[in-house]
Amino acid sequence: MNQRNQFINDFRGAALGTISPESTDIERFQNQTLRPILKLQNELLLAVFSNYINQSKTLFNDFSTDKKASFIENSIQKDTKLRNTFQGILIGLFTNVEYAIYIGNPSDLNKRMMNMLIERLKSQLQVYEIPR
Repeated sequence: MNQRNQFINDFRGAALGTISPESTDIERFQNQTLRPILKLQNELLLAVFSNYINQSKTLFNDFSTDKKASFIENSIQKDTKLRNTFQGILIGLFTNVEYAIYIGNPSDLNKRMMNMLIERLKSQLQVYEIPR
């Protein structure tokens, strides 16, 4: 294994979530790769989304909790530039082997990545509260 791959694996830490012999390859990839990367990159992901909120000039603080959650979901699903930024942040921490797995099934893995990201951002709504 080359130095970059070893560094990335050591840096990210252990798998998160349950991996059993019955787990599919996609579930295994999700728990061994995606979850640790999302956890590691959490602060950066929050900062990127906070910047997006500021640039969008929405009254995010005035939204209800449901509307905030909807805004997060719609933003990531509909704003290609934002979605690509998030995908780059996550894919950049794949090893060569993980990237080979990813390019074998990018559609399903992108969907999983974005759904996991959306849930992570929604669960931390208080971070986006800007004092007046």
